[in-house]
Amino acid sequence: MSTATAAAPAATSLNQLEQLKQFTKVVADTGDFETMRAYQPQDATTNPSLILQAAQKPEYAALLTKSVQDNKSSGLSGAAQIERVMDHVLVNFGLEILKIVPGRVSTETDARLSFDTAGTLAKAHELIALYETAGISRERVLIKIASTWEGIKAAEVLAKEGIHCNLTLLFSLAQAVACADAKVQLISPFVGRIYDWHKAANKRDYVGAEDPGVQSVTVIYNYYKKFGHETEVMGASFRNTGEITELAGCDLLTISPDLLGKLAASNEPLVKKLDAATAKNSDIEKLPLDEKTFRFLQNEDAMATEKTADGIRKFSADIVKLEKLIAGLL
Repeated sequence: MSTATAAAPAATSLNQLEQLKQFTKVVADTGDFETMRAYQPQDATTNPSLILQAAQKPEYAALLTKSVQDNKSSGLSGAAQIERVMDHVLVNFGLEILKIVPGRVSTETDARLSFDTAGTLAKAHELIALYETAGISRERVLIKIASTWEGIKAAEVLAKEGIHCNLTLLFSLAQAVACADAKVQLISPFVGRIYDWHKAANKRDYVGAEDPGVQSVTVIYNYYKKFGHETEVMGASFRNTGEITELAGCDLLTISPDLLGKLAASNEPLVKKLDAATAKNSDIEKLPLDEKTFRFLQNEDAMATEKTADGIRKFSADIVKLEKLIAGLL
């Protein structure tokens, strides 16, 4: 594990969010546009749960209504029509986000396709086509896909087509190495959900560098930099600001509005903890992976197995709720 390599600014006139932005690209983990305007992140990520929350707020009703109206005369009906409206809802939120952030937006594929490589590819193509029809370059879009073997294989194909992906629900080094081998653009290791599992399993709390989620991302970051992988590491799913400050220096961190606010309210010095040059000297062995090895290592990791499955179930459930909302409007 790397140690601190660069000190924070001598003066603490900058708040922690401003200091963090000197080391790391800050990404907003929200579907709320006003939050993005307030904290000025580089990129923004969404998922079915965040879109469902936002879609039920009065200020976003127009986006939902527009998606429905635009597709009422599509000639489709039933599940096919609802699916088409859903795609437009996701992309319409993304289009609004891209008016605010200068960088990229992550738009998630249907979690129910997590074990369907061909289905994931088809959905990614549909989402990218909608963005490109709206005049948005694929360079500004990350297609979010669960880090299953099937999802990683879909992302590998998409990468060769110039479609960039964000591999989400990532909890293990095996998942991270498979993503790097597939040359995907970016991964989102879930710090907080790893912490949750270990806290419940071991009936104890974790603070700072001893946090298992922090340790997981640190190992992944060091592995990538040691072996020259270009896949970006974006820590995600934080439970407290301590997890964030321990990962200062990570390529990107996607942070919820509540924690963005806490960072902005603190003037405590922030030290860069992850460093690419230091990582090259990490004592990490290369992990050769094929499908059989990946599946075995994932199976041996109870936390990664349980949290990946749990995340897919929860995102799938929220997609169903959003579909019911759309069906009511249709």
